[in-house]
Amino acid sequence: MSFKIYTKTGDAGQTSLIGGVRVPKFHIRIESYGTIDELNSYIGLIKDSYNNKEVNAILAEIQDRLFTIGSLLASEPTKSKMKVPDIYDKDIELLENEMDKMDKTLPELKSFILPGGNIVASHCHVARCICRRAERLVVHLATESEVNPIVTIYLNRLSDYLFMLSRKIVIDSGASEIAWRPRM
Repeated sequence: MSFKIYTKTGDAGQTSLIGGVRVPKFHIRIESYGTIDELNSYIGLIKDSYNNKEVNAILAEIQDRLFTIGSLLASEPTKSKMKVPDIYDKDIELLENEMDKMDKTLPELKSFILPGGNIVASHCHVARCICRRAERLVVHLATESEVNPIVTIYLNRLSDYLFMLSRKIVIDSGASEIAWRPRM
């Protein structure tokens, strides 16, 4: 049996959540997991652009967790009977441990820095911004529907990780961070 990518069931502007509930494609739940998908794709771009096996293994783990988060968000919690994967405290601890390792090797941050330094670091900054948008959408969704709080915590930590990774990439490449010097 082959799997067709097109179903034609969304042609009228509705889509199905895991478990069968139909919602408009502009629903905050769809915006939430769609932004998670966008973030996951961007992390794939970082992974494909950066030649570091250790970091790329972490990025692959993050992509897997983002699929988990997408599954959680794609399920209507009060109506779906389907079992979906879950996210755990250890997933957040991984990000924190990786940031702690990077922090030991980076110069002290004494000012805001402008995004950039090299192309991969710039991609990290774009991913960080997408992650923050995903976090805002999930927080909004949580005002209307049940969302496991660990999802928001993970996204918050992930945006911090992406910031730290951008700094590491710049420093490791021998480039300089660009401090923001506000005009007064």
